[in-house]
Amino acid sequence: MKIYTVGGAVRDELLGLPVADRDYVVVGATPDDMAALGYKPVGKDFPVFLHPQTHEEYALARTERKTARGYHGFAFHAAADVTLEQDLARRDLTINAIAKAGDGTLIDPYNGVRDLKAGVLRHVGVAFAEDPVRILRLARFAARFGFSIAEETLQLMRGMVASGEADALVAERVWQELSRGLMEKKPSRMFDALRACGALARVLPEVDVLWGVPQRAEHHPEIDTGVHVMMVVDWAASQNFPLDVRFAALTHDLGKGTTPREEWPRHVAHEERSVELVAALCERLRVPTECRDLALVMAREHGNIHRAAELRPATIVKLLQSADAFRKPERFARLMQACESDKRGRLGGEHKPYPQAARMLTALKAAAAVDAGAIAQALAEPARIKEAIHQARVAAVRAALNEEE
Repeated sequence: MKIYTVGGAVRDELLGLPVADRDYVVVGATPDDMAALGYKPVGKDFPVFLHPQTHEEYALARTERKTARGYHGFAFHAAADVTLEQDLARRDLTINAIAKAGDGTLIDPYNGVRDLKAGVLRHVGVAFAEDPVRILRLARFAARFGFSIAEETLQLMRGMVASGEADALVAERVWQELSRGLMEKKPSRMFDALRACGALARVLPEVDVLWGVPQRAEHHPEIDTGVHVMMVVDWAASQNFPLDVRFAALTHDLGKGTTPREEWPRHVAHEERSVELVAALCERLRVPTECRDLALVMAREHGNIHRAAELRPATIVKLLQSADAFRKPERFARLMQACESDKRGRLGGEHKPYPQAARMLTALKAAAAVDAGAIAQALAEPARIKEAIHQARVAAVRAALNEEE
């Protein structure tokens, strides 16, 4: 029995990156052998065991074949006679198909070290085409490492898309890879990879159509809506903003993709159309509630928040109410992050100030300090309570912003 470190741990170690988790493959053993050594089996579809002390995962060397049954449509075969090379052959990319023996020796039958040094994402074999999730994974690795895609791999991916493989992706896996990719240091690279092979049009058509849609140059010197959205997402990533902010950044301008051509480069009422498209996209991909809700309020209100300097205190209070800021102030703060990302994600806008966020947060703090309960108790007429609270909040905002009535 021989044990090797495999996959991402070897890859990241060779890149000089921190290694969070280690995976191991065991060659020349059976499930009974592992059980006899005290390893605990986990997972019913393929043989993975937890180390009795460290609880790290050890998988028996295995091969796989596509089937209508099994784990995610694959059946696995693990036996003592499966070789390390056969196990590595089933992996997606050469950079993930490197193993390291206990003495530090690298086993690299598919030249993954060469591709790591060259910064290339290359598929191991034709089995790559059997699992469309690998398209999404490759795109995520492009976002993480900034590697280029080997031409033969790009052609294979295009063939998978053309044959309908990408249409078979289930919503949960799309969201899983999309959310991970959004959390990489430069998410735009993921979307570049998906566009290059045609997969973005299949999994996120609402985003794919944004490229080639012009915007008014005085507001968007970068002109192209798709380019703008990528700049917004990358700026949010550069600030280490959380996932819901990055998702809101990605989806805030979806409505511009449905503007009639004869109205370009103006996009009247694109916010309302964006809300509808965001809602449909989130339902289709089963996006978590936190991400969905922030994306919806961002799509609806980002234009109003950008105009915060022009808004009167009464209008600001109504905007705070519309954004549910009094009940969810933490989400409103993240909305400000998303709006700032939108404003900074423009050609020449990276370093411009965004005072709107401070103005809106100051207004929220002042309005939220109004004791609505005391006002309600002081009024004998219930019909007047709502308006009285509103007026008190307006007065508080006016004072906080040092504006005259």
